[in-house]
Amino acid sequence: MADEDDLPEQLRIRREKRAAILKRGGQPYPVSVPRTTTLLEIRTKHKDLPIDVSTGEIESITGRVIFKRDTGKLCFANLREGDGTELQAMFSLDKIGEEQLEIWKSEIDLGDIVSVTGEVITSKRGELSILANSFTLAAKALRPLPVEHKPLSEESRVRMRYVDLIVREEARSNARLRPAVMKSLRQTFSSRNFIEVETPMLQVMHGGAAARPFKTFSNAYEMDLFLRIAPELYLKRCVVGGLEKVFEINRNFRNEGADSSHSPEFAMIETYEAYGDWNTMAELTRTLVQDSAKAVFGSHVVKHHDGRELDLGGTWSEISLFDAISESVGEKVTGESSIDDLKKIATKLGIKLDPKWIKGKIAEEIFEHVAIEKLTKPTFVKGFPIDTSPLVRAHREIPGVAEKWDLYIEGFELATGYSELVDPVVQRERLTEQAKLGASGDLEAMGLDEDFLRAMEHGMPPMGGMGMGADRLLMALTGLGIRETILFPLVKPTAGDE
Repeated sequence: MADEDDLPEQLRIRREKRAAILKRGGQPYPVSVPRTTTLLEIRTKHKDLPIDVSTGEIESITGRVIFKRDTGKLCFANLREGDGTELQAMFSLDKIGEEQLEIWKSEIDLGDIVSVTGEVITSKRGELSILANSFTLAAKALRPLPVEHKPLSEESRVRMRYVDLIVREEARSNARLRPAVMKSLRQTFSSRNFIEVETPMLQVMHGGAAARPFKTFSNAYEMDLFLRIAPELYLKRCVVGGLEKVFEINRNFRNEGADSSHSPEFAMIETYEAYGDWNTMAELTRTLVQDSAKAVFGSHVVKHHDGRELDLGGTWSEISLFDAISESVGEKVTGESSIDDLKKIATKLGIKLDPKWIKGKIAEEIFEHVAIEKLTKPTFVKGFPIDTSPLVRAHREIPGVAEKWDLYIEGFELATGYSELVDPVVQRERLTEQAKLGASGDLEAMGLDEDFLRAMEHGMPPMGGMGMGADRLLMALTGLGIRETILFPLVKPTAGDE
């Protein structure tokens, strides 16, 4: 903390007021204050009260002072509670006395949280109000709120979400939208008899996705551990054990870049269903998304923050990844196309090739380059390269392709689904290949997880699996970037944060 003399004037004045409150025996941060009801309950109960009416009802309310007008014998304030509900408070000389009125004028600032006790009335202008008999400071704000004509920048909103929640209605509604979506997801899973489980975040081996992990160290076990990049391998263990329909809503950690659709720490919905496949998973995913839209908006048509509407209803389009590439580049490309042919196409398109990329990775990069921007309406992109899908069953008809789809909405990937590989011998071969890639410098390659293979060797039923980003689902519903859908996203500290 800076020296008191070096503080900006606003901060210095507020600290002086705090000191003055203590000096006169007051409490700037009391352990409790009177509160008999909420502002919303008062607004609901008295919504039709006529002009200039005294109800005779005495209530104690709390709220943050967001507007304050001090005149001679009558002062006004607007109080706001956490849900955004506001109510006017009136302070008159004849009701609270000269001493209390002076304290209100001199000690209370915008941003302070107060408790006001008084009669519920309507003013001469018809404004529902509480006419104070007394008030108590609940918490002195030592920092001022942003002024209305200078809203917080996007960066400040992310770094100081607590302020964003105080001043911006959209931030408050976004924070409440997320639990509504999570509730809907759980209800949809429950209606289909899925069991919610919890699997480890600290793992001896990282697996279940192609991603670079965060490493940590356990002092108790004296060993390196990884933060979970995906719960897949543990959820599949559950299916082996007879929990045939499982899901988890979890936190994953990937030590990779951050942009408008990626965050190093993010929420994931992952689910597995014995005797399902990639088609049953596509139907389940569509239902989960549509049910979420209906829970939030009352319709499959969602309203984005900028006023645009997106229809998530009906059945969704399906395209083949390799057909989309072929159509865009003007030549036939399949899962059996050679790596040299793919390199030529990528070079022609101006894609910068990484020498470590395997054949399937080049095909996926070409697809992203030529096709993703066209995928605004919900679209299942089906049939991914088999060498980039080490946990997925080979396509039952098309060589070189896995039974994997990615769901794209508004040009970003929302979910991915599979017919899962359940043959432990083939899975061992695939993971051995991944381990070789890791040894040659591929930081996203999976390791050879012997315990997972041992679980498979006990008999894993045919199954479908799906993973969907919870934050990305919020993006699809609201049109916001990922940092706005996560309440407190990871950001690099600045000098002022330390």
